[in-house]
Amino acid sequence: MNKRFKLTSKNGKILMYVSSLLFLSFIILFLHGCGDRKTEFPDSLVPEPTSVIESIPSEESDGKIKDNISDSAEEEDLNPFSLVLTFAGDINFDENWSTMKYYNSVENGIYDCISPELIQIMRNADIMCLNNEFTYSNGGSPLENKAYTFRANPSRVEILKELGVDIVSLANNHAYDYGEQSLVDTMAVLNQAGIKYVGAGHNIEEAMSPVYFEIQGKTIAYVAASRAEKYRLTPQATEDEPGILLCYDTELFIQAIKEAKQNAEYVIAYVHWGTEYSYELEEVQLITGKEYLDAGADIVIGAHPHCLQGIEYYEGKPIVYSLGNFWFNDKTLDTMLLNVHVYGDDMEKYVELEIIPAIQTNNTTLIVNEQSERQRIFSFLESISINVEIDDDGFVSEKAN
Repeated sequence: MNKRFKLTSKNGKILMYVSSLLFLSFIILFLHGCGDRKTEFPDSLVPEPTSVIESIPSEESDGKIKDNISDSAEEEDLNPFSLVLTFAGDINFDENWSTMKYYNSVENGIYDCISPELIQIMRNADIMCLNNEFTYSNGGSPLENKAYTFRANPSRVEILKELGVDIVSLANNHAYDYGEQSLVDTMAVLNQAGIKYVGAGHNIEEAMSPVYFEIQGKTIAYVAASRAEKYRLTPQATEDEPGILLCYDTELFIQAIKEAKQNAEYVIAYVHWGTEYSYELEEVQLITGKEYLDAGADIVIGAHPHCLQGIEYYEGKPIVYSLGNFWFNDKTLDTMLLNVHVYGDDMEKYVELEIIPAIQTNNTTLIVNEQSERQRIFSFLESISINVEIDDDGFVSEKAN
């Protein structure tokens, strides 16, 4: 508006200048008479033909003004957006487990257990998601014939708030460790804390339901399912009984993905699968991960193996087979936060992966800042991946054929 106002003011001065010349011409004509003689103006009073034209700015003659106006309009019309979706792997707050024993022994709680830099990245995310590998309950009984059962005091949900967590996956092999009561309690505790959950429910309809977030005019959907147990002890939800969503048979999970795609621009499929403490991928991961992308998922995120597994691009979309442990036990293991950068405008959209390397050791999870150690983790991830490259800053790209 200011530029247009200045243009108008300048044009007014020009008109006044031309009017003055015409008035002066009239006076000269009057003084010399109005006969048949040809009237000649002194050269000093004749304006150069181009002077007035050159002095009038226009959108054609002033490129800067034209560009600014068009760029502004274009930027407004294209609706640019930029989101960061952050993911972590397995976490465990069981009261009798080594992580919480360590937590109870330190002065600054979770900040002495997980690097503050990692926590800040999690808190800065537009949406922060991780795998909740335990129950929040004081009730129920441990499942028979199960080697490890995990249960946390409901008050421990406050740690999720400190970490900036917005949504957790309950589609895992520990969500039902203390029976139906523990799962129902877990869902109630998360609801009361304002933290969304996905992949479990009071019935199969809820367990299949996508969870949606609306941010910067974009809808992001999360769906989750599990096929982690060799001997199935964690039940799938039914029409009237609580449980999780299983994907040994992929039909229901693919239905959930398709529903999410109908209602969202981006769909995240979080899957519990694979072999524990193995870098080798199961054939079913290689097959079904692609099925989930074909069904409409934009990215597949894996958990359960407790260690990192590789990354693969399929039809330009990524499968991150396992994020490994984030803060789960006292083992020394490479781990990471995954930042998924989703950005673009109405014309073009992009999804870019960024790895934040870390190490879980002695019940702590520490960010890796030293460049040679960062490079070691990136190189290792490349070596167990299928078709990716990772640059020095941790950004992942599909390797050219």
